[in-house]
Amino acid sequence: MQDIKELDNRGIPGGFVASDVFVDAARSHSEAIGFHANSLFVAHPIQDRTDSELVELADEAFSSAVELICSQAN
Repeated sequence: MQDIKELDNRGIPGGFVASDVFVDAARSHSEAIGFHANSLFVAHPIQDRTDSELVELADEAFSSAVELICSQAN
């Protein structure tokens, strides 16, 4: 999130993608640094998925990911 904050300070839009078990951690970190980055949370877990499951997950998240990097952080 620090990297995204730095990019935002430079006028470069962005955000992060994480699995949904990190929603609370992301919220806490945002509060701690006073910056609320655009975010996209996908289903957990990631690492135990087959290649075809990862492709499906990526396909489902693709348009949201494009929106994430094309919009300004909140």
